[in-house]
Amino acid sequence: MRFVPRFTDGRAFPQPLGKIVCVGRNYADHARELDNPVPDEPLLFIKPATSAARLEETIDAPFARGEVHFETELALLVGETLKDAGAAEAERAIAGIGLALDLTLRDVQGKLKDKGHPWEVAKGFDGACPLSVFLPLSEVPNWSALAFTLAVDGEERQHGHGADMLFPVPELVAEMSRHFTLEPGDVVLTGTPAGVGELPRGAELRLSLTGGLEIVTGVAD
Repeated sequence: MRFVPRFTDGRAFPQPLGKIVCVGRNYADHARELDNPVPDEPLLFIKPATSAARLEETIDAPFARGEVHFETELALLVGETLKDAGAAEAERAIAGIGLALDLTLRDVQGKLKDKGHPWEVAKGFDGACPLSVFLPLSEVPNWSALAFTLAVDGEERQHGHGADMLFPVPELVAEMSRHFTLEPGDVVLTGTPAGVGELPRGAELRLSLTGGLEIVTGVAD
């Protein structure tokens, strides 16, 4: 059964989830913590719809394949078709905002990068993108004022702020639409701030987003 995005008021989005379009290194402090150069243009990649899972449900990560790292991100639900869009059109097409974990098989990714190989298998495996429900948008929010956090077993590990994005939301979504037509039901992940780390087995995760979204979930042992 295909994943269907849902809103905090219980409504299901009319279309099932399509693709998940992601950006790497959209926070300078995160690029530096991984010893990566700070990019001067968005580094885009895609996770398949089959990588989506409900963030509110227990996260069953593939620990047998090596270290699994968490990367907390602001998620955007696309509500209208976008192709070669401008920034204003792009932000008006966003139907909801939520949170996601971009789970990464870090050992696998590192080995593939060392060989110069593509590393989609480290990012696009089944369950690699736990997604929350979405806060419905009736008007365009102040993107730079949005903030989100992740706490692991009561300790804050990540704190993201829209004002710190290298490529702000409207421009980022517009740029994505120049490479990939965005369709209703697609989800955009906007990058992760510093503080990424290994996902602990059996941990409690608490995520929050400006606007009242609060998620408490857990990781399987």
